[in-house]
Amino acid sequence: MKDTLLNGLNTLLMLNVFFVMFSFVWFVAALLGESFGVSLGFQLWLSLWEPVFTPAIGVLMGGAVLTGILGQIFKRLQSS
Repeated sequence: MKDTLLNGLNTLLMLNVFFVMFSFVWFVAALLGESFGVSLGFQLWLSLWEPVFTPAIGVLMGGAVLTGILGQIFKRLQSS
């Protein structure tokens, strides 16, 4: 059960990492476009910051901490 839990959590976090990286690339491209006067969706990105990107970053950070804690717990339970 613990392997299934950790694998599922790691898969979710991996997908979330790619989503966060995509959103960062979009932010950089849109910001550069905005500075050159080309509309690349900067206002759309800003409107999605609170409802979409902030929770994704929070899930990524919380999942990383949770994975580390679970890994330590399972490691200590195995050595006992």
